[in-house]
Amino acid sequence: MPGDREGLAALLMRVRSEDFVAGRLMEAVEAVPRRLFVPADVADPYGEHSFPLPCGQTMPSARTAVRLAAALRIQPEHRVLEIGTGSGYVTALLARLALHVVTLERYRTLSSAAADRLRNCSLSNVTLVQEDGRAGYMEAGPFDRIVVHGCFDELPKTFVEQMASGAMLVAPIGPGDGEQQVVRHHKQGSRFELTPLFPIRLQPLEIGKASIL
Repeated sequence: MPGDREGLAALLMRVRSEDFVAGRLMEAVEAVPRRLFVPADVADPYGEHSFPLPCGQTMPSARTAVRLAAALRIQPEHRVLEIGTGSGYVTALLARLALHVVTLERYRTLSSAAADRLRNCSLSNVTLVQEDGRAGYMEAGPFDRIVVHGCFDELPKTFVEQMASGAMLVAPIGPGDGEQQVVRHHKQGSRFELTPLFPIRLQPLEIGKASIL
């Protein structure tokens, strides 16, 4: 759609000012049609606002999605774990950048819809799993990069154990009833380098797989 092209151009202009948004990510943003991932009645899928999803969930604005992907500093050989598939838009960006993505979603409705969208984008390097993600996904670890679309008071030990040497994890840290800070955790030997990135508001991860949705 003509309006989508203008919205994409405006988004690319906005994120170019972020010095950590590299060329490969810009190419991924251009290659993934965000229109496929947003509700049908949305006028500008690249606007500065979030959108409602089924099952009472929310997808982040395009700029927030790009900033989360950029924070991971993904290289082509990386294996990525994503907690919270949602619409699959961030998943698609990650899949364009990484060797393989494992993405966990507690709602079957969202996971199935995201799988269809990813196929429409010809992305075959993604494994979708219906899980709540609170314990990560030990079966496929360790991972080079982990991104969590849900907040924690502090980083759970279980995620640390699933990070490869030199891995990075990006997650919101802070209270579930207020604003959090997206923090990048860079594993360096037995210690972590923490880099606060930007404020966000997300809910804590819910417990268990959804039995119906």
